[in-house]
Amino acid sequence: MRTHPLLTAALAAGLLVAASTPALAQDADRMVASRGITVAGWSGVVDPAAAARGATLDDVRLVAEGDGLRATTGPATTFWRPGERLTGDYTVRATFSELAYMAHNNHPHPYGIVIAGNGMGTDRQTFLYCMAYGNGRFIVRGFGPEPFQMNGPRPEDHAAVNRAAGPGQPVTQEIALSVRGDVVECAINGTVVARYDRADLVRDGRLASTDGEYGLRFGNNTDVVVTGLAVER
Repeated sequence: MRTHPLLTAALAAGLLVAASTPALAQDADRMVASRGITVAGWSGVVDPAAAARGATLDDVRLVAEGDGLRATTGPATTFWRPGERLTGDYTVRATFSELAYMAHNNHPHPYGIVIAGNGMGTDRQTFLYCMAYGNGRFIVRGFGPEPFQMNGPRPEDHAAVNRAAGPGQPVTQEIALSVRGDVVECAINGTVVARYDRADLVRDGRLASTDGEYGLRFGNNTDVVVTGLAVER
């Protein structure tokens, strides 16, 4: 097959631009000291893509710190409370304190609440999460048979989400995920930032149910203290 010279030149130019734009590349998962989960009653799983590269829970850390928990990640990881299944109407909330914004990243990474966990830790797991970034943005996404996005492929700006003063500075977010009747809401710092009909979430390719286990989720290379984790019914 012959390739048109103009097409060849365009492809080469595109590859050159991609190679010269390191800011678009994902940062590699860093090494974490004192690794593993040391808090009773918690389990976890690293994301499938990280697991395919050989990452395990030995590459993250979840420990008790003061009245809360401290999560330090290499690979992106979801932690949950096995056997603590929530049904009907409920809210899960917690406060997330990012100790030093972007200290280990070349771009912001998120953290937040997980609900509706079913089949957790298996290749059939389904769950929903709402996560905030220290730059005033948030995402609502989930895992079904495949990962799915509820508020688009890119993080969404919202005035309710706190912004760090700059890299290395602390930033805190209160995040809550609620199921109320046929509606699921994410609130950040007391403001509802996203609302979905249950029927848009519980269907083929997405959640098995809004009933399920709950927990916490952290992007890769994060260091976050979680306090005030609570379930309200």
